[in-house]
Amino acid sequence: MKISIGSDHAGYEYKEAIKEMLSQLGHEVVDFGTGGNESVDYPKFIRPATEAVANGDCERGIVLGGSGNGEAMCANRLRSIRCALCWNEESAKLSRLHNNANMISLGQRMMDLETALAIVRVWLDTEFEGGRHIGRIAMLDEG
Repeated sequence: MKISIGSDHAGYEYKEAIKEMLSQLGHEVVDFGTGGNESVDYPKFIRPATEAVANGDCERGIVLGGSGNGEAMCANRLRSIRCALCWNEESAKLSRLHNNANMISLGQRMMDLETALAIVRVWLDTEFEGGRHIGRIAMLDEG
């Protein structure tokens, strides 16, 4: 799978660890930055990572920050993006199962690295259940 990834300075360390894990799992990763821990304005990196998913260049995307809130809000501004702020494995699983999330947002200051990596694995491995939720997802894409 081709996966976009982007972070601000507060999510940089986890972004690098997640990139490594994704590569080891055989995924192609497109990194939209940032390239270090120096303070940056997150939309400069989150928006391009999100656009790559919205325009079909990447199948899914992961964005990171300190809390993940701003990054999720930024991502969800684009049509066809369903970015879920995830804080544990269950929230990641449900974001795919019920909401067909094509992006997730993680907060580096909100969890340890093991949890972040587990969230990404669960999110990648969970399929959308379809069924009764399809109409609501389609309405979101049309609106």
